[in-house]
Amino acid sequence: MNIAIVGAGAAGIATAHALQHDGHAVTVYDQRGSAAEGASFAPTGWLAPALLQPWSAAGLAPSAGLRRQPALLRIGSALDSADLAWLWRWRQAGRRVRSAPERVHPALAAIERLAQYSRALRDSGGAALAQDLQAQTGALVLLRTEATLARLQPALAVLADAGVAVQRLDAAQARQLEPGLASDFKLVGALNLPGAATANSRLWVQLQRFEAQQMGVQFVFDAHVSRLRHAPTGVQLAGESSPRVHDAIVVCAGADSAALLRPLGLKLPVVGLGGYTVSAPVREPVHAPRCAVVDWDSQITLVRLGQRVRAGGGAEIGTSGAHHAPSLQRLYDALNHWFPGGMQPSQGVQTWRGTRAMTADGAPLLGASGLPGIWLNLGHGNHGAAMAHGCGQLLADLVAGRAPAIDTQGLVLERF
Repeated sequence: MNIAIVGAGAAGIATAHALQHDGHAVTVYDQRGSAAEGASFAPTGWLAPALLQPWSAAGLAPSAGLRRQPALLRIGSALDSADLAWLWRWRQAGRRVRSAPERVHPALAAIERLAQYSRALRDSGGAALAQDLQAQTGALVLLRTEATLARLQPALAVLADAGVAVQRLDAAQARQLEPGLASDFKLVGALNLPGAATANSRLWVQLQRFEAQQMGVQFVFDAHVSRLRHAPTGVQLAGESSPRVHDAIVVCAGADSAALLRPLGLKLPVVGLGGYTVSAPVREPVHAPRCAVVDWDSQITLVRLGQRVRAGGGAEIGTSGAHHAPSLQRLYDALNHWFPGGMQPSQGVQTWRGTRAMTADGAPLLGASGLPGIWLNLGHGNHGAAMAHGCGQLLADLVAGRAPAIDTQGLVLERF
């Protein structure tokens, strides 16, 4: 088939790769000038396990109420009815998770199942393994209080069921693994994830793009898709008088997806959540984090990417695209105070704000849209890079009518 993909981020590129491998003629459209210029540009790079990355799924955040922890979710004045509906669903999903923390909840299981499948596909990538992707293994989730550990029980139940190794450490053991951690950082213990994976996900996307081009995928950049059509299926580009006709369209446009599909009568249960990263050069490697470090109470992550450390955190809904100084300051403070002397946050620093599309339960929307010729691969939240390869392969399997390699329960639109 002649298939169009809207969006050249992590999900779009991985999907193009999988569909082209199946023998389809694939064209990727993106409004920016290159691949990975949107939500895939500068995320933290956390790849697996998915559920121990902040903002993974409803019910895992430190506070059940927004008023108690306003810094964790910034709510702007531009909320619309879709945002309010999402907030209600998100809080309801969180209550279900917290009501039975020992259970393996379907949405959380779907997220981790997809992330682990994606990791297996990445690791079998052959040529990709020879590239310098600033990859690291290992992560430490810092526990300020025993209550922090209790909040993580729903995720830990899923990880145990999936066979993911998680080791409980006391404070002294945690500081042995991360000796540069500030002595005044309050700590009762930590979770050690020796098999966790991080990497520069933008490099992964760029590598996939070049491989896809060599396979024959066509890319159309600086192309603003103003409208999607079906019957016949086509992509209307701004400035062109007639649509470009395709046999099928895969929507991988992240936060722009809902606006593209709304005119077709499809209201997606996703919103765009803003978030930030700050990347700073390493000054003293011995004082910098050795692996990825997560403070679950502040929902901030530090990831070592070569000779830089990237701090990521924050979530905003109903706000403008302007940078929020207090949110950025929290990340600067983490770089300065968690590992004193390890980074140089005063020079060579890159700040970034991205918007990721997220569903109310945290799992993506994958598969048929219910509209002829229109397929969905979106709503990955913080997991765009972590899930991209798995989502791309599953989508290709569904288009081909093959049985997917993993269970797709909890990923399809019908769950809403």
